[in-house]
Amino acid sequence: MAKVLVVYYSQTGNTEKMAKAIESAIRKEGVEVVSKRVEDTSAEEFLNYEGIIIGSPCYYGTMAYPIKKLIDESVKFHGRIVGKVGGAFCSAGNIGGGAETVILSILEALLIHGMIVQGEPRGAHYGPVAIGTPDEKALKGCEKLGKSVANLVKKLFP
Repeated sequence: MAKVLVVYYSQTGNTEKMAKAIESAIRKEGVEVVSKRVEDTSAEEFLNYEGIIIGSPCYYGTMAYPIKKLIDESVKFHGRIVGKVGGAFCSAGNIGGGAETVILSILEALLIHGMIVQGEPRGAHYGPVAIGTPDEKALKGCEKLGKSVANLVKKLFP
């Protein structure tokens, strides 16, 4: 059975709330999912999942150091996670604070690994964003991301 990893860094709990919403949506689609804090995750684990979704708060317009460190450590598995499904999400302190640049930098790393990323034509095109505590709109975006990744994983890894 296909599995998805949701890995995130969260200081305030906002990014974690988003991760839990994504995890719940994936589970509802009948796909096995594991949600883990980045501190409890190794890059080697990327090899064990067909889908990988990464979430980070926005720090100075970029991902948090622990997420960047995990992605940097994944270079030793370059070429071995090609074709897996990826996604990203972010929490930020304010609109215009760099949330999209965080998501795009995570997606760039996943694309460099050769992963498949599905965009969203309505709403958060690159991935869900919460400004402060995730509101209903942000959580709905998380549910959409979880559902779309789960469905793509099911199509690619039946």
